[in-house]
Amino acid sequence: MCAKMHRREFVQAATAAVAGAAIGLKPTFTVHAGNPENYDTSKILNYNPDMEYRRCGRTGWMVSAVCLGGHWKRINRVVPGAFEGDSWLSVKLDMPEFEKNRYDVVTRCMERGLNYIDACTRAECIAYAKALKGRRDKMYLGFSWYEEEMRSLGSQWEKAKAKGKPMPPGWITKQLQQTLDKALKITGLDYVDLWRITLHEGSSRHSDDEMYEMCEALAWAKKTGRARFTGISSHDRPHIKTWIEKAKDVLDVVVTPYTARTKVVQDEHGLWAAMQKLDVGWFGIKPYASGSIFKGVGIPGDPHMEEDYRIARLTLRYILQNPAITAPIPGMICVEQVDNAALAVKERRELDLEEKAELQRATDRMWANLPYHYRWLKDWEYV
Repeated sequence: MCAKMHRREFVQAATAAVAGAAIGLKPTFTVHAGNPENYDTSKILNYNPDMEYRRCGRTGWMVSAVCLGGHWKRINRVVPGAFEGDSWLSVKLDMPEFEKNRYDVVTRCMERGLNYIDACTRAECIAYAKALKGRRDKMYLGFSWYEEEMRSLGSQWEKAKAKGKPMPPGWITKQLQQTLDKALKITGLDYVDLWRITLHEGSSRHSDDEMYEMCEALAWAKKTGRARFTGISSHDRPHIKTWIEKAKDVLDVVVTPYTARTKVVQDEHGLWAAMQKLDVGWFGIKPYASGSIFKGVGIPGDPHMEEDYRIARLTLRYILQNPAITAPIPGMICVEQVDNAALAVKERRELDLEEKAELQRATDRMWANLPYHYRWLKDWEYV
């Protein structure tokens, strides 16, 4: 797709893609210990025979069945003093203990065969670029400098329009291009594997004009080699479906919520069917509902660690029963959590009756413990 794609071209491309597509959810291609002979594993980034790998849509990547989410919300429990204030967003990036923690966690991911990191804040992009220095070829890097992307730009766009002084055509495209170039310079990266722009949680807030301009920026990034693939993060199912159909040559990957309570409704007209028709990769955030499913904080010495780790494995096993998802991407703050996630991939996928009952109790607690600002996760129970 050229950097300047017009609305008509978007619609024509989407119509052609959907017309010839098969209907229904189907398994993505996987490589695991039981069938490595069916695939040339030398083509899998950071391959480990104990890890399962799933095809990430039309990127063609074989991605580990569990990956590293960028967030480190409770890292101050293992790195005391890591936060400037109370928020995990105010982390001390130059703190040696914090840098070592991220380096060690990334190293353990590599050792266990995980091969994707999803960074979606300025701090995460900087921290993980540093942790990957000298070993960039071991992991795919998802990248979003969200503070200066669509959430901020969309709000500025809307305010300017409300005042009767709309932004000039191409303003969002230009701003996004400048943001990516600045971010690459700051992080010392030549390119990112996936530029997945973070939209408003209710992404239908973004007008069509905003979205078209965003897609032009994404297309430019691919054309110029700044990003190998591109996508979006959104919590708005109808809006995601609309735009993966309109911008099929641009939106290669989608990042959405997916918890231990999420149930996919088989609907040939729904989002998941459209994602498979258009061969879109799919990463699931918030598998543990921002930690609300646990009793403790999941670090060595925590009295609830054993129970919480079992619940974490049940959650990952439950999510991976959906053959259409590429991978859940939990944030992890210590190497033990990485080991536990990797173990979940090796365990029996189907939950027995006792395990289902245990996970049901845990998710009941999860819903009850959800902070107010995460209540929207309940909207992702039936999708």
